[in-house]
Amino acid sequence: MDRIWLKNYPKGVPAEIDWKQYSSLVQLLEEAFAKYRDRNAYVCFGKTITFGEIDELSKRFASWLQSKELAKGDRVAIMLPNLLQYPVALAGVLRAGLTVVNVNPLYTARELEHQLKDSGAKAIVILENFAPTLQQVVAKSQVQQVVLCAFGDMLGAGTAAAPEPPLPNAIRFNAMLAEGARLQLRTVVLSQEDAAFLQYTGGTTGLSKGATLVHRNLIANVLQSEAWMQPALSNPKKGPPPEQLNFVCALPLYHIFAMTVCCLLGMRVGAFNILIPNPRDVPALIKEIRPYKVHAFPAVNTLYNLLANNEEFRALDWSGLRVSNGGGMAVLRAVAEQWLKVTGCPICEGYGLSETSPSATCNPTDTDEYNGTIGLPLPSTEIAILDDDGNLVALGQRGEIAIRGPQVMAGYWQHPDETANAMTPDGFFKSGDIGVMDERGYVKIVDRKKDMILVSGFNVYPNEVEDVITGCPGVLECAAIGVPDKNSGETVKVFVVKRDPALSEQDVMAYAALHLTGYKKPKHVEFRAELPKTNVGKILRRELREMELKKASS
Repeated sequence: MDRIWLKNYPKGVPAEIDWKQYSSLVQLLEEAFAKYRDRNAYVCFGKTITFGEIDELSKRFASWLQSKELAKGDRVAIMLPNLLQYPVALAGVLRAGLTVVNVNPLYTARELEHQLKDSGAKAIVILENFAPTLQQVVAKSQVQQVVLCAFGDMLGAGTAAAPEPPLPNAIRFNAMLAEGARLQLRTVVLSQEDAAFLQYTGGTTGLSKGATLVHRNLIANVLQSEAWMQPALSNPKKGPPPEQLNFVCALPLYHIFAMTVCCLLGMRVGAFNILIPNPRDVPALIKEIRPYKVHAFPAVNTLYNLLANNEEFRALDWSGLRVSNGGGMAVLRAVAEQWLKVTGCPICEGYGLSETSPSATCNPTDTDEYNGTIGLPLPSTEIAILDDDGNLVALGQRGEIAIRGPQVMAGYWQHPDETANAMTPDGFFKSGDIGVMDERGYVKIVDRKKDMILVSGFNVYPNEVEDVITGCPGVLECAAIGVPDKNSGETVKVFVVKRDPALSEQDVMAYAALHLTGYKKPKHVEFRAELPKTNVGKILRRELREMELKKASS
């Protein structure tokens, strides 16, 4: 393939990165711990920890995990918001030779049960606030060890003794670290092809599936991201590069975007991450970041929009901001222009998926221009635009965006059929998004091949929503689609055919709240006598979407 995009790379960005320089992600992390030992690495609620402290605490956690007879490659779930315990747990699991399973802390019991059973996780690190959800499903899983975290564990303040929930072999986070301090860490030989993460994404059957991300995938994506941001760091308009980068980590660390771009990249470059547990609490977010000169601020369009229109946020000093990575959902022109006006830093929109660790393309970080594209392929990455038969289309023609590079997953966990459907014979991952590439190599998304709904950067799969709503008493059948929403980009709407005439919108909403986490819950319910279908009985979601668009434009 003629990689036309290389001619338009920013100055200083290499065509290739050396992802073979580390034998594993653990080697990359341990190099950072040694190199930046005395630097502050994270802050949360005013409490900072250094790279050296993460080194020591994660070593204790890894030693403790090994003492629980967990074998190399066993899965450990991490169900935490953005707290200091997260980087300690993540590094600890990897250093023990185990595989991280990131879990959304707000999952319902149904969602958590599926992810624990599918991954076969044998241990879980969980904030005590969410222990009641785990209690409902733990007996149906393979979980043998539970590490309970409290908000105050690493904040230097004593936490009130809480009654222990009835969970198998539950131990408090600090007690676990104390036990681990008395143990010796055994070195585990890891290769680049060993599984580092199971990152769960939606499935065509309505159940999420785990993208198996091996050590190579994350090493590559961290190095690709590091190379891509260099032009912004060396921008002469902003003065000399900062000695240490300050990142705002407002995106949830269990999400692939923040995990790679904030946590792992931050470790690699010795950055200081300001952890924001709840970005919707704007006054608290502003309080956390006010003491620091921020240099990098990855976020989704909805958060940029919320902040750029906040008077207190606009009054902060943004003279040091070098990089604003927009991802997860489309960045809108009005939002990009407002953010640039407020901060003096452009939003560089990128694109990726859980299956690509996540970053695959990005706009140059040294431009102020909003162009409505997802940018150029990153170093060591190829983008192909394919027709339905898997053939390359001409420049400017629509086709499915396919990605090849060292950041592309090894496959879907225990789903070889899904893996085979997603990959081309020559190693490209088919994204399901429809795009065009112009003569400069810039890519623009124009449609989706899949029926996926994108809510504030989170994937929602209609099959899962329909599977849940159909189980609601009084529902005969239903269909779920995404409809435009000014705050979240899209939101979920369900069309319901009643079995029970007394069924109300409130009944459907209440049932959904029991079984679906917040961003998946329908915001709109419409009752219909029947749903549009093909002659073989398949519900036509596209027809419903077209009806909604006509309604909105009339």
